[in-house]
Amino acid sequence: MYIVPIAWMFVVVLMTVAEATSTQGTLLGAFFTFVLYGLLPLAIVMYLLGTPSRWRARRAADAAEQAPGDVAPADESARADPADTADTADTADSDGSGHPPGAGIAPKREEP
Repeated sequence: MYIVPIAWMFVVVLMTVAEATSTQGTLLGAFFTFVLYGLLPLAIVMYLLGTPSRWRARRAADAAEQAPGDVAPADESARADPADTADTADTADSDGSGHPPGAGIAPKREEP
């Protein structure tokens, strides 16, 4: 994947050396050749090519943040005692939100 950027920088370094050692060239011209033909375009291209991997990493981080049961507590004392959570255990009628089933939901209206 990095073969093209490496080759491009090789060509740019050769152009810079040619500019610096030329009888009509200057070190300032070699510097601008390196920056404007090498670093700046390569930085833009590599940023654009890295966009899909940044999106995947962001989606993976969001998914890891959404899944609360996947991360184990680092400290043993942070784990809850099962006897303490017996009164809040999920039942078939509850979704684990702590609200009674059907709370805040209006009954279905049907025409007679």
